[in-house]
Amino acid sequence: MAESATVHVPPRLLRTPEAARFLGLSGRTLEKHRTYGTGPAFKKLGGRVVYAIADLQAWANRGTKKSTADSDTILPAKRHTVDGAGNARTTER
Repeated sequence: MAESATVHVPPRLLRTPEAARFLGLSGRTLEKHRTYGTGPAFKKLGGRVVYAIADLQAWANRGTKKSTADSDTILPAKRHTVDGAGNARTTER
């Protein structure tokens, strides 16, 4: 009886425009999230920024709510500061 070989296919990596389409955002919004540290995890390969689909999905899932009373867990693409208690605040410019 032949043993079945399992092939491990690495996760596909998306460049910024593809990742933005996957999330339903503009590329510029995703770039802002990356700059401010409020976006999904990303990798730098050489000079290229890439996103794993699993990281994009995990970030999007943080925005899942059951009620409008649920607190926000995905911050807007703006510069934020963190106070001593670990609470993020938007920095107005």
